[in-house]
This record gives sequence, structure tokens and C-alpha cells, in this order.
Amino acid sequence: MQPRNMSMSGVVDLAAVKAAGEAKAKAEQARAAAARTGGTGAVAPAALVIDVDEAGFERDVLQRSAEVPVVIDFWAEWCEPCKQLGPLLERLAVEYNGRFLLAKVDVDANQMLMQQFGIQGIPAVFAVVAGQALPLFQGAAPEAQIRETLDQLIQVGEERFGLTGIAVDPDAPADAAPAEVPAGPYDSLLEAAASALDANDFGGAVQAYKNVLVDDPGNPEAKLGLAQAELLGRVQTMDPQQVRKDAADNPGDVDAQIAAADLDLVGGHVEDAFGRLVEAVRRNTGDDRNTARLRLLELFEVIGPEDPRVTAARTALARVLF
Repeated sequence: MQPRNMSMSGVVDLAAVKAAGEAKAKAEQARAAAARTGGTGAVAPAALVIDVDEAGFERDVLQRSAEVPVVIDFWAEWCEPCKQLGPLLERLAVEYNGRFLLAKVDVDANQMLMQQFGIQGIPAVFAVVAGQALPLFQGAAPEAQIRETLDQLIQVGEERFGLTGIAVDPDAPADAAPAEVPAGPYDSLLEAAASALDANDFGGAVQAYKNVLVDDPGNPEAKLGLAQAELLGRVQTMDPQQVRKDAADNPGDVDAQIAAADLDLVGGHVEDAFGRLVEAVRRNTGDDRNTARLRLLELFEVIGPEDPRVTAARTALARVLF
């Protein structure tokens, strides 16, 4: 497990984009499963605070973070500030009523986790959202600051990853375990596609995602994965310097602008990529115009429809089309 900071400046974190799609798909799957069984999958308030060790970290934190933001409190028995912060976080976990899950990690018993997160001092508080780790704060911060941080975390979880939290039933038994999400019909195919993507077998990943979409055209994870695999497959053989020179020398060449837009997106210049293709749509007519428009729609899939940059680019596209 390699923790990563989700707020990466100037770079499109394609792994985070992929995780966002997977998290949304799993959250939707969990809600659908609960609806089919007539249950809610609700937990008792006491289940919102859990003790986590290295052996259970994958199950209790990484997997749960596809359903709800997981806040990790790194503490130790000898740490006096920890004794102030810990009870406050536990109270807030119950008060927020399932909007986040609090995982407590004793650093004395879990030195490897402490090292993997790069913790220099405790108390230290991190969050994991859809498998992506980010630091929140260190030390016994004031309650108002902690609440503000938690509100921002929950907003990111909802807007970027579609995480709506877990249902809480005050009457549920304290030892009730959350309902298991049944495996979906395409889980094995999606896992094979993700493995191909991780191995840089972009052609294999494209075909695997297409196999899912043949039977389930609206599958969100397959749609996202296909767009990502196709993009990475296109740019892997490009000469960036030549592509950018061609685009600069030939502003009316749709193919040149499309190639440069792909590089822009992978390089983290999302607005530049979108703006370049909107301009290509504006400049051209007929097949060239439609080619640029379709590539722009594909890049929207990579970033995700909820991203404000996609929303802005859709508005700009509509202006030049109509």
C-alpha cells in the first residue's frame, strides 16, 4: 500500500480518476444491493469508530474508503495531545452520523503503517477517499478547524467520488457488521481490465472494457476505464516535442490539435486541452469539426462529468456549436 496525496498540483492523477469511477460504481452497487434485499446496510453509532491494525488495513480502510471517507487517527498511549484529540474525533464521528468513518491506529503496535504514511509526530490525522490518501492535520487542532477540515473532506468525497456515507441506525446492535456487497456480474472482467491497464497493456485494457460495455453500455467503471486506456494508448508512442511543434505550425490541422490536446490532458493542462479542442470545433466544419467534437467528449469521460472544468468546457462547446 502506497499512500498518495489526492490534491496533486498541476497533474491529472489518472489513478485517482480511475479510483473515482470505481468508488462511484461500488457505492451505487451497495445501494442497489440494499434496495434489492429490502435493507439499508445501516450500522450502529459505535461502529463509526474502529481500531485498525496492519493486518486489517486493506479491508477496514482501503476497501471501506470506496463507500465512505475514512479518517485515520494515528495515536499512542503515551501521547498526551492524543488523549485530547482522540475523544473529540470520536464524538464528531458519531455527530456526523456516517458521513465519515474514524479509524484509530496505535503507532506503537503498527510501526509499518506509521512509516508508510511518513508520519514524523503524533497525533497525526490522515484521510483515505476511494483508496487515495491525503494528510489532514497534525497535533491537537481546535475543534472549529477540525470541523472545517471534515466538511471539506466530505464535500470532496461527494462531488469527486460520489461517496454519500454510510447509513446509521441508533437501534442497531453495537456489534452488527456492515452488509457485504455481492460481487457484480462484471467484477472479474473489470479486474482483468484494470490489471492490463496497470501493466501498461493498453490494447488489452481497451478490449476488456469494451467487452463489458457490449452487455452493459452504461457501466460507469467500464466507460471511465475505456476512456483512460484509449488516451494512454494514444500518447505512449508520441514524440511530445514534435506533436507540439506540429500543433503550433498548423493551427487549422484537426489531427495535430487533437494529438496536442491528448498530451495537454495527460500533462495536467486540462483547461488547455479542452480549450484547444473547442477552438478546433469553432475553426472547422463537416467531418473535421465532428472529429474534434467527439475527441473532446472522450476527454470529458476521462475527467468526469461532475468536474467544473468539464462543465465549463461543455458550455463553451455549446456556444460554438449553436
